[in-house]
Parts: sequence; C-alpha cells; structure tokens
Amino acid sequence: MGTSRGRRVGRPRAAQRPDSGLEPRDELLAAAAELFTTRGYAATTTRAVAERAGMRQASMYHYVSGKEELLAALLESTVTPSLAYARELLAGSAEDPTRAEDRLWELCRADVELLCSGPHNLGGLYLLPEVRAERFAGFHAVRAELKDAYRQLLAATAAGGALAKSELELRTDLLFGLIEGVILVHRSEPERPVSVFAEATADAALRIAGV
Repeated sequence: MGTSRGRRVGRPRAAQRPDSGLEPRDELLAAAAELFTTRGYAATTTRAVAERAGMRQASMYHYVSGKEELLAALLESTVTPSLAYARELLAGSAEDPTRAEDRLWELCRADVELLCSGPHNLGGLYLLPEVRAERFAGFHAVRAELKDAYRQLLAATAAGGALAKSELELRTDLLFGLIEGVILVHRSEPERPVSVFAEATADAALRIAGV
C-alpha cells in the first residue's frame, strides 16, 4: 500500500533500501549503482533493481525504460560534472593564460575526486563490454568533449604550446588515460583518502604533460 507521503506502491521487500527521501527515479539509480558495482551489470535484473529500490518491477517502467537507461545515466554522472567544470576552467584560461598549468592541475584533481567519490566505484562501469553499444553514444560524446577540454588546457600551457600536434594528441591520450585509470587503483585500494589520491594523481598528470 502507499504511504502518506505518496511513495511507491508495493509490498515491503527484505532487500529494500532504507527510506532515503529520494525521488523514485533517483532511488532506482541508487539501487542500480549498488547492484551494478557489486553483483555486476549482466547479473543484475530489472526486477532486482526495482525490489532494491522498494517498488514493483512494473512500477519501475514509469520512471525508466530499463537497465540500459539506468547504466547510461550512471555513466554520464561520472563525466558531466567534470565537463561543466572544464568549461569554466577553459573560459578562465582564455582570460588569463598565465595560470593554465594551475587550471589543468585543478581539472585533474577534481575529475579524480569525482571518479572516486560516492559509495560505489561507478568508474568501473566504463570497463563493461556493453558500454561500447550505440545506446551509450551520449556518454561517449560527453566523454570525448571532456577529453578535448583536457587537450585545450594542455595546449594552453607553456609546455603544451610547444608541442607538435601529434605529440599534443599523444600527451592528451596519456594524461586522460591516467585520470580514468584511477578507477582500477581505487577499486584495489578503496580506503585510500580520496583527496590525497586526487592531488597525487594531478601531480603525476602534469609530469606526463611535461609541465
């Protein structure tokens, strides 16, 4: 039965998440994040996600179309905030190029913190073979724009500005690969303080960049 606050209809489940006050779609995303990163994407059914969110499977489809939509939303949540921040940093770099190195370092640090924050290692979902499907083109487009922002920030530095185009592309690939590679390190050492890890990774990224 429903509650006085208008929450979802459905009998209580043994595995139901604690009452979080989230909207139904956000509750489903939280449940999917937990199950995809602990049980695995392929092994998680829509029924399991719905039950973990405290609703019937049929009710779930009022909010999402299925597992793929949930996975796409979770993937994009690991990139979109960093892209928004990168755009701010790029705008600042155009106005004051003397601090380009600082801005590149700050993007690296913030991006690592985002990838390693939260109770679940969502960055690990990048490794799923399913992510190569066309359904996830939106995620790949946002990720590509973020990578290009790294390239532009690197090019704005004194070291980056002296690179040939092919070398700049290579340094960008290496730098971006290091940042995304933190998901593997974080998965093996989840107790490492994120802020310390993020700063150390940003330092290493600038060395790769030649700064």
